[in-house]
Parts: sequence; structure tokens; C-alpha cells
Amino acid sequence: MTQFSEFIVFADESGDHGMATIDPQFPVFALIFCVFAKQDYTHVVEPAIRQLKFDFFGHDAIVLHERDIRKQSPPFDFLRGDPERREAFHQAINDLVTAMPVRVIAAVIDKAKHRERYDDPWNPYQIALHFCLERLCALLKTEEEAGRLIHVLFEGRGAVEDKELGEVFERIANDRAHWGWRRTDFRHWQLAPVFVQKAANMAGHQLSDLIARPLALRVLRPDQPNRAAAIAQRKLVDLKIFP
Repeated sequence: MTQFSEFIVFADESGDHGMATIDPQFPVFALIFCVFAKQDYTHVVEPAIRQLKFDFFGHDAIVLHERDIRKQSPPFDFLRGDPERREAFHQAINDLVTAMPVRVIAAVIDKAKHRERYDDPWNPYQIALHFCLERLCALLKTEEEAGRLIHVLFEGRGAVEDKELGEVFERIANDRAHWGWRRTDFRHWQLAPVFVQKAANMAGHQLSDLIARPLALRVLRPDQPNRAAAIAQRKLVDLKIFP
């Protein structure tokens, strides 16, 4: 009988992982894993996010999307005309992330430096995914989770993209793709990708979405004041900046 892990992982990214073009305003790609104990996720994370939605929208069908909040796009257009409510909402978001029992693993790739260093650079997503899975296994080892099935949930991007990412994930998880000098034997763990549509309104993906870009910005502009980045940084258990 399959033994399921006591943990669940949500993955999210910020920025474009393509190397053909590099946005000078945001030349980085970040991938993060948010790791939750299932008990915490069930009894703390989901209720807290649901309550925030009830407080500001009156229902919980809203998807907390960092870009829509930042751009003040519907249903967050109420942030435009009411400074007091806008500050209350942002403070509630910051308080939410602060209180969350989550451990974050992050990889941030400076794509311009990556392209300068290597004649044929690896895809940033593959590098970031390898690192995050490697550090996830290290974390699971401390929790004595070897041999248990742990699911890593990704937001679905489409049938083709999900198939490609699933194949990369499986190669790493079966020790058929290595990057760098470290050699983790991933076969001690059962790692399984799951692709979920944004419409599923998963609390874990919304929380990881609120964390990913602030962490990328902290790496890109370390001297720029950013409350969200400072809060997200406190949740880190591992951060790797490439190259």
C-alpha cells in the first residue's frame, strides 16, 4: 500500500524562462517550492486564505493573483480609489503571509549572466527545477520521509507545456538528468508532479504566487525597500542564485 507523505508542495514561478529574449526590466527567472505539512495546510492555510476573501469580497471564489493585485485589475480594481481600504488589504496580505506555516525553497536565475557565462546555456526552468527538487529531498530527509509519495503541484499551462515539464520532472526524479557537481539520488523518494488549473482556486498556489515575485525582486534589486520581499525572505529554507 502506498505511503503518502505528510507534506505537500506547491510550485510557482516568476518571470520568463526562455533564453531567446531577455526583458531588461525583469531579466530573471524564479522558481519556488512552498512546502506545507498537510495538517497545517488543512487547518491553518486554507481557512486563513478563505477568511481573507470573505473579509474583503464576501465570498471565496476570488483567486488571489499577485499580478492582478499589483496591476489593480478586476476584481482588485477597488484598490484604485480607496487608499484606506487599499492599505488595509495589503496589510492583510502581508499579515497572512507572515502567519503562514510554510517553508520556501527558491532558485533565481539571472538570465543575462547565465547567457554570458555559457555558450549553450541550460534552460533556466530545468536548472531551477533540479535545484528545488534537490533541496526538497534534503528537507524530506530531515523529516524521515524517504520512500513516501510526495506530490508537487504545478499550475497547468496547457497540454503541450505540461507534458514537457512532466517529462523533465520525471527525468530528474529518476536520476536521468543532472546539473552541477552535486549528485542527489532522487530515487530514495517518490516524487510525482500534478498539474492543476488556476481555476481550481488552490490556496497553496495562491500563497506561492504571492511569494514568488517578491523573492525575485529581492534578488534583482536587493537595496530596494519591499515589505512583501522582506516577509517572503523569512520563509526561506534554501535560496540559490544562478550563475
